[in-house]
Amino acid sequence: MNGWPRCGKHSRRPASVPTGAIQFEPLAEDALLLRFGDRIEPMLNDRVHAAVAALRELPSLECVPAYASVLLRFEPAAWQGDDATSAHQRVEEAARIALETAHASAGTGRIHEIPVCYGGSQGPDLHALAQHLGLSDEAVVARHAGADYRVAMLGFAPGFPYLLGLDPALAMPRRPDPRTRVPAGSVAIGGMQTGIYPTELPGGWHLIGRTPLRLFDANASEPSLLAAGDRVRFRAIDAEEFADLDAAQRR
Repeated sequence: MNGWPRCGKHSRRPASVPTGAIQFEPLAEDALLLRFGDRIEPMLNDRVHAAVAALRELPSLECVPAYASVLLRFEPAAWQGDDATSAHQRVEEAARIALETAHASAGTGRIHEIPVCYGGSQGPDLHALAQHLGLSDEAVVARHAGADYRVAMLGFAPGFPYLLGLDPALAMPRRPDPRTRVPAGSVAIGGMQTGIYPTELPGGWHLIGRTPLRLFDANASEPSLLAAGDRVRFRAIDAEEFADLDAAQRR
């Protein structure tokens, strides 16, 4: 098992999640995929996170949420019985029961305020993006920082959060010429999503700002600052505050 959220005892459980529309797909000897749909849609992602909260009640499972699916990793020996029922069948049966019998309201995840220095050298694509959308730079910042976001999933690279909640007026196709190096902490827009590059990476999203916060530390007990299901608000800061916060992070 790796560092993904591990299923186990959890004190808060979600409302029941109907399983009739969920596809259960064996992916490997030790993996089962629960597919809720095939779209990037808040309602489907709500069901994903409700399911993860319920499945945490099951022992010996590891949950990896995505936009519209949950990957369950398990130890086959721990789920293999004495009869001919396979480990996949036992995990599926246990998952269906857990989802259909969950009864209380689930938590909404942690809430994070992410300071962002927008535009200039920290957000080199802000002005061009604003012009393309027919907005002022200030309007783009106000709309981006004024929205409530949820971490739909972590992916692409360790600690990279895909955030749902972007104002539709800010949707922008990815750059035709991806960068080979995007600085750590860059806040970007790609399609109907916004996200934050946790480390220096290649990328084709539009860079509109940068946060001095460190989103991923492989040596920390919890390497990723954000987790799937967490809530995020952005706060616009100036260059001076960025420098002060950046210096504090490096101490």
